[in-house]
Amino acid sequence: MGRRRPRPARHPPVAGAGRLSAQPTLSFEDSRRLTGPNLYFSEPGAVLETVGPGADDTRAIAAWRDNVLRMRSTLGWPAAAVSVRAHRGGVALAFAAPLDQLFTATEVNEWAWQAARGVAELFAPGHASASDLESAKQMLQRHAAAERNPALMALLAAARRRHVPVVLDDDTLSLGLGATAQAWPLSALPGVESVPWDRLHAIPVALVTGSNGKTTTVRLLAAMLTAHGRRTGFSCTDGVFVEDQALTTGDYSGPAGARTVLRHREVKAAVLETARGGLLRRGLAIERADVAIVTNISDDHFGEYGIDDLDGLTETKLIVARALDSRGTLVLNADDAQLRAHASRLDCRKAWFALDDDNDLLRATRDGAGTSCGLRDGHLWLSHGPQRTDLGAIAAMPLSAGGLARYNITNMAGAVLLADALGIPAATIAAVLADFGRERGDNPGRLEQWSFGGIRVLLDYAHNPEGLRGLLSIARSLGARGRLGLILGQAGNRGEAEIRALAAAAASFHPDLVVLKDMEGFLRGRAAGEVAAVLRDELLAQGLPPGALPTQPTELAAVRHALAWARDGDLLVLPVHALKAKAAVVALLDTLQGRAWTAGETLPAD
Repeated sequence: MGRRRPRPARHPPVAGAGRLSAQPTLSFEDSRRLTGPNLYFSEPGAVLETVGPGADDTRAIAAWRDNVLRMRSTLGWPAAAVSVRAHRGGVALAFAAPLDQLFTATEVNEWAWQAARGVAELFAPGHASASDLESAKQMLQRHAAAERNPALMALLAAARRRHVPVVLDDDTLSLGLGATAQAWPLSALPGVESVPWDRLHAIPVALVTGSNGKTTTVRLLAAMLTAHGRRTGFSCTDGVFVEDQALTTGDYSGPAGARTVLRHREVKAAVLETARGGLLRRGLAIERADVAIVTNISDDHFGEYGIDDLDGLTETKLIVARALDSRGTLVLNADDAQLRAHASRLDCRKAWFALDDDNDLLRATRDGAGTSCGLRDGHLWLSHGPQRTDLGAIAAMPLSAGGLARYNITNMAGAVLLADALGIPAATIAAVLADFGRERGDNPGRLEQWSFGGIRVLLDYAHNPEGLRGLLSIARSLGARGRLGLILGQAGNRGEAEIRALAAAAASFHPDLVVLKDMEGFLRGRAAGEVAAVLRDELLAQGLPPGALPTQPTELAAVRHALAWARDGDLLVLPVHALKAKAAVVALLDTLQGRAWTAGETLPAD
């Protein structure tokens, strides 16, 4: 199809449009809807990431803004937030839009940027012309008319007036949460007067995010809510659960997992792991929560969705604060420099935790009659201003591994503040801390331990340098008399610098064996063995001998290699990530322990 030139029409020219480039090009990527509170604003909307030459051209960005404002007026959309966020790869261009117009909003965003750049348009049927404003208006008006859903917008307005929570996806609207929720397909919505508003209510909702410790914190808080008499649903990287029942398994730490919990008719409290990817792709699944936590911030996932550094990652995790109103509480880690630096910008109630109860921020929180939790004289203390409650000796709390698992102590302190903000009595909190983690099933895949045949085995999820350092610190504290064996892999969507940082963290503990592995389901665009090769290259650079760095194609094969290598007195550290592989590894370790297998004996067949 030939290129259409701008015509000398009687309407004003498209901002930025002029001489088109000779070849069609795509000057953006990741054009997507934002369906809830997000990195850019608290409303739904659309965002795209600019790429290529001119990705940060200030004149083009100004023209994009003009184009968005003009088309928003043409479509009759109300004035709302417009955001420009620069990053290393380009610029994120975002604007808020009506909730029933988000697909159209992505089309408006793409048109506005392409027109601002004056680039040759991609002549795909159904997309707005970058060079012909009148044609673009007509096309986008048709999109908007086809997408518009007055019945939905009327219900959303009515729910907002009545303070009834809403959960929405591409097919279904539900009003109320958990045990009170009622759902309708978007194609068959009721009239406002037909909804039983008096039966639709909120339930307690907690959001859990951070770089490490999210799933452990979710499970611990869920146990506290259950002990308090609330039938609790939770979503995490292992699946969706209602108390001990798994509804589905897999990584459900995004909006889909949250919606499943929030719509379950048996649930009377919800704890939702809220990972970076879902926050950046779509935003929060719910507009309001009662409490939220950011456990910590560490290097991970740089280079995706325009997040290049710790400040950007911190801003992403703190999206959860957008769901908190004057009644909500944000729980933060006072030992984390990033969270301390960003906290002053947040206008919400905060509660702080730290390993040391004498942390300066915890002291200031107590002086200001705020709530905090910290460790003093080997005990965990909950403080409301000057009033303190002793929650028990840390060494007696199973999750702390005798006080060695310092990162789990911080997870416990954070969970304490979440539970306290949700009205759970201190006695109930203390009782759960005294018992949780005693059984491996309390926190599967996190710091699970086996001892058999003269060796000791630790199984964990550690997936980034900070998490791996914490796990290996515990391993070294166990005082094994023999060698240290480790398996090591990384997801393919990490950058090379992040992969090398993971290898450097491993090398700093001088392991005698590092079995390199691929992670099933986590190649994410890389070839088999590619990540293992980068890990091996860095481990060699860190001084480990080539003979200590075998490679296996799967996580289970890596575990079997480590077990075959082990001898009496050795310690094996097994970070395993894929759920199927984890189940197979646990079954193997249970079998070996049950058979009284001894290091050096032949392993049972797969």
